[in-house]
This record gives sequence, structure tokens and C-alpha cells, in this order.
Amino acid sequence: MPDQKEKKYLKPLPHIDEETRPWWEALQRHELYIQKCRACGELRFHPRAQCTECLSPRTEWVRCSGRGKIYTFTTTYQNPLPGFRESLPYIMAWVELDEGVKMLTNVVECRPEEVKIGMPVEVVYEDVTPQVTLANFRPAR
Repeated sequence: MPDQKEKKYLKPLPHIDEETRPWWEALQRHELYIQKCRACGELRFHPRAQCTECLSPRTEWVRCSGRGKIYTFTTTYQNPLPGFRESLPYIMAWVELDEGVKMLTNVVECRPEEVKIGMPVEVVYEDVTPQVTLANFRPAR
């Protein structure tokens, strides 16, 4: 019988493939990585097989600081879908990492009225299943 405190994760889970596997494996270790093109040096998120600047397939993964700032955000107050309605209200944001790339993510541990564009944030990891860990962000401490 499952532990009474154990909650089932109801939101959709990502499809993990060869292109994104290193990203998800790093998150499981509670590490944040982005891709860097070995040909032109461009940093990118989300994971792709080719550089979006020069189309080179030569990619390496670089560890990020996990710090950034809110580029823009929205707060959702209504969503009837299972998993989402239990999280209301929730904050979705584009976070600009200190390394310069932007990530679409959730802002957690923060009331909606406290979020501001330019607010410093830091990564926090949410282990949602044994295979999937998500990178969310909270106000920097």
C-alpha cells in the first residue's frame, strides 16, 4: 500500500529521448546544464541536435550557476486540468540565466504579488517521479 503522504504526479511528463536525455539526467543529479556549440560557442536552451546559430551538430553540455532573473511572467488563476488546478495560482516565467539563455519555467515559493520583472531567482529541483526531476525557480536567497 502506498505511503499516505506520497502524492501521485498528475501533470504531463516529458518525453525523454536521446537529444534531451543528458538534460534530464543532470536534473536528476540536481544539476543545471545547457548546451554550448563547439563550433561557434553559442549557448542554447532547450536541448537540440544542432546549433540554432550555425547548424553545427557539435555540442557540449556546460553546467550553469542556477541563478538568473525574471525576464517576464504570468500568473494562472484558472486551470481545470488535473494536477494544474491543485497548484493554483501558479506562476510561469521566462527566466534569463546568468549565462544569458532564457528558460520557460515555474516560479515557486513565492506569492504571485511578489514576482517582479528583473527579480533575482535561483534554481530549485522538484523530484516528481523516480525518472523525472524538474527545474523550477524561487526568489534568490
